Amino acid sequence: MSAQEGPSEVGIHGIAGGGAGVGRLADGTVIFVHRTAPGDRALVEVVERKRRWARGRLVELVEEGPGRRDAPCPHYDRCGGCTLEHLRYGDQLRWKSQIVTDALTRIGRIELSAPLAVEPAPKEFRYRSRATFHLQRGPAEAVRAGFRVLEAPGSIVDMGGECLLLDAVLSAVWDGIRAEWGPGAKHLPEGEELRLTLRRSGAGAILVVAGGEGGGNSKHLHSRVAGLRAVWSEAGDGELRLLAGEEEVREEWLGEELLAGPRTFLQVNREAGEALHNAVLRRVGSPKGLRVVDGYCGVGAYGRRLARHGADVVGIESDPGAVSAARRGAPAGFRVVEGTVERHLAEALPADLVIVNPPRTGLDDRVPGILLAQAPPRIVYVSCDPATLARDLERLSPRYQVESVEGHDLFPQTAHVEALVVLTRDERPGEDGR
Repeated sequence: MSAQEGPSEVGIHGIAGGGAGVGRLADGTVIFVHRTAPGDRALVEVVERKRRWARGRLVELVEEGPGRRDAPCPHYDRCGGCTLEHLRYGDQLRWKSQIVTDALTRIGRIELSAPLAVEPAPKEFRYRSRATFHLQRGPAEAVRAGFRVLEAPGSIVDMGGECLLLDAVLSAVWDGIRAEWGPGAKHLPEGEELRLTLRRSGAGAILVVAGGEGGGNSKHLHSRVAGLRAVWSEAGDGELRLLAGEEEVREEWLGEELLAGPRTFLQVNREAGEALHNAVLRRVGSPKGLRVVDGYCGVGAYGRRLARHGADVVGIESDPGAVSAARRGAPAGFRVVEGTVERHLAEALPADLVIVNPPRTGLDDRVPGILLAQAPPRIVYVSCDPATLARDLERLSPRYQVESVEGHDLFPQTAHVEALVVLTRDERPGEDGR
């Protein structure tokens, strides 16, 4: 199809990992089209064509699929913050299950014996306790701040606390910041474009401003915005500077009291995150007497809990702030090593159990080899990206079998899904190459 051709009618049969509907053009080319749903027939304009696939823009719905709904958010037509809000929640869960299953089958060469269950989030909306907004300054003190436009990242959808994903605390603080930042957002650091990350902390929130210069009048914001606990600036090299407020804020997370800083990672969806945390502990079983390695341990939520119940746990974490939070008040039996998992895993083994909860990029290339060489009896893998999870499971397949897989929805209205996989060492003679 050339750029001069008009729209084509396409039937949508699936949802891709990024949230776009999947269909086929008349010549058989797979096309990905946001804001379409399985069962839709749609007029689609091709906006990008590759050798094996194309990307399209929805022009008009000819026929609606059975799982479609009117998106509740008035910004949804343009905003890139959500990708599945036009699907009923049950259908979102069904397609998230399929996204994980497809990745495990195609990349990991793993066949599931039963359909993958995805645990629904307690709340479909108003669940986010962390969000990153983008701010653009224009002429005559004009300011736009919100989320990027879908498939047009240079543009911003101006949006306040009415965003349906923000929890009540974040919504109120964000509205307060917008009300008090002054003409041209003069009380924020200077710069044409800023990135504003707002993270809930207790009954308030912490603001980190990146991409700007100077500190603006952050003390004004801190004093005038109810619930704004601290304002930080992030330099181009990633260095943080406290502009106003408290350097560390006391947090309660999964039954543990922590002193958290601006980079301390806690799950965006706290209630669903707690359900995932408890699912991991159930899969671990009785921890008494176990030697455990908790890789990518963050603030030590798993390690602290397991140590309190009799395990000997070594946590590994590269972020200094998280290491400090994990060590402070840690129970006996929980030790945290600062550094990367690939550097410290071998020295932390042997263990009865290894827990890994890596970033979206998955395990570093060196980690599967270390695990295969020392082969702990069980591995519990918590993943936020089905594709890298599947890749890593295929790497571990020479010595490990998949015991169980389950999904957890921490990000309703988006295509993101968490997976929890339990691996057991394959004890069949000859299967490990020995």
